[in-house]
Amino acid sequence: MITIARKYLQPIPVFLAVFFLLMQVVTNLLLPNITSNIINNGIAQKNLTYIWHQGGLMLLVAFISWTTGILNVYFSSTQSQRLGMKLRADLFRKVIKMDESAFQKFGDATLTTRTTNDVTQLQNVTQTALRMMLMSPLMLVGSIFMAWNLDHNLILIFVIALPLLAITAFIIIGLAMPRFRKMQEKIDKINLVFQQGLTGVRVIRAFNRDDFEIEKFDAANKDLTKTTQFVMTTVAMLGPIMTVILSATNLAIVWFGAKLIGRGLMGMGDLVAFLTYATQILLSFMQLTAVMVMVPRAQVSAVRANHVLNTEDKIVDAASPTQLPAMNAAVDLSFKHVTYAFSGAERPALSDISFSVASGQTLAIIGGTGSGKSTLLNLIARLMDVTDGEISLANRDIRQIAQEELHDRVSLTQQKAVLFSGTVRSNLFFGKADASDKELWDALDIAQASDFVREQGGLDMAVEQGGANFSGGQKQRIAIARTLIKDADVYLFDDSFSALDFATDAKLRKALSTSSRHKDKIKIIVSQRIATVMDAHQILVLDKGKAVGLGSHAELAKSCPAYQEIMRSQLSEQDLKNMGMEL
Repeated sequence: MITIARKYLQPIPVFLAVFFLLMQVVTNLLLPNITSNIINNGIAQKNLTYIWHQGGLMLLVAFISWTTGILNVYFSSTQSQRLGMKLRADLFRKVIKMDESAFQKFGDATLTTRTTNDVTQLQNVTQTALRMMLMSPLMLVGSIFMAWNLDHNLILIFVIALPLLAITAFIIIGLAMPRFRKMQEKIDKINLVFQQGLTGVRVIRAFNRDDFEIEKFDAANKDLTKTTQFVMTTVAMLGPIMTVILSATNLAIVWFGAKLIGRGLMGMGDLVAFLTYATQILLSFMQLTAVMVMVPRAQVSAVRANHVLNTEDKIVDAASPTQLPAMNAAVDLSFKHVTYAFSGAERPALSDISFSVASGQTLAIIGGTGSGKSTLLNLIARLMDVTDGEISLANRDIRQIAQEELHDRVSLTQQKAVLFSGTVRSNLFFGKADASDKELWDALDIAQASDFVREQGGLDMAVEQGGANFSGGQKQRIAIARTLIKDADVYLFDDSFSALDFATDAKLRKALSTSSRHKDKIKIIVSQRIATVMDAHQILVLDKGKAVGLGSHAELAKSCPAYQEIMRSQLSEQDLKNMGMEL
């Protein structure tokens, strides 16, 4: 928590907040003393002039206390909100740049909680720190000192009251602290269940699992509620217990104070002032205890936020990045004995992969589920870094190219088509922010998406969150258009034709191969369809992360058993005979 405070709080506003807080504390401590003087020297002596003089002084001190209090609240509020704003921005920036393995390690549900709920906890405790956390101990010590100056005997009452308060606070905080971490973890869980329910609502309904999911959410909800109720009930016990101790303390002060007044050892004004200081002492202690309850929960949130911020960036730019040739220059893409293994995996996702693709060529990648096709494309886009070997673009290791430049030269359509809420135009602008309408329509034409976009409202038609108002095939085609509109050297399509019918698939590939803008570019297409890959210049066949075939369709149909097996599963006997392949 201290690390976060040092990083995000500004020294001068924090100093001003503390300064005005000190001014407020001093003025609050002076007010009971002035009240005592008015009663003892003004009212008791019937000295109206003195009463008016001290009353004016009291108003001035009260005004200063009010003003400094407002200024303290202003600076503490602005600093706490600034901390929240900056911390949320840094967490979001960290998540956006996080590599795939780190993202999977945390999970989107806990990252959401850490960016929202945990940051809110830190905001609240920061404002409290610049208010009560500093004011409470200062008021406590200051009030004890002022009360001691008024009467040495009555101060002994606090020797009993304060230890009772301390013991009560220690027990309650000891019971509540371990459950604060559990609360945050249970919030993570309920976010996860809720998020899965939202994204999978159609699947849930299709399989008639509504009741099961509702019960699962109820279980997580009740678990969080049970823990929160225990914590809040335990913490709430502080109030009534301390109120009883405060009332008993005031009763004792009045009782013994009255006896001292009767003996002439104490003035009425001193007793009133002492009662005020006693109230300030006990209230300060109660506030300090409340702060002590908040701090452990905020510390849990700080640890969770720091865990994200301190996650090592595995994908970093080289100290002296290498420049790529100018756009539209001929380039080649090469894999040289590339291996990639996920952390903790029993076997590498890719093992000793080597191939080369030149400008104007299309490489198709085919293989069974889990063979490493998507991983290979993610390595090209450097969403992950190779474990061993080298990937080069234009004879330059992509790890030596600045990520920003590499991402400018590589355009990727991922396996799951992701559209953002807005319009078709705003989604296509992700590929090229300054694209003209003609460029947008050209990309939609190649992607075979222009017809349904025109029918449903044109470029400014609304896109709901996640593209919920489109079918799977329509989302894929808009995502492909977004990829194609970008000026790049390498275009990657990660099984992004899977939701298209065979006719649309064929039209799209033909338009792509004849497009003047894209025909001289490197195109890599991942697919599980023979019909999609058979026209490629090269086809890479993967099986369990290993390359078991590389060549043209004709070559692989004769020499690669894995490719032949895929063909048998997808083509009819007549098709195979026409290709010269016997079953």
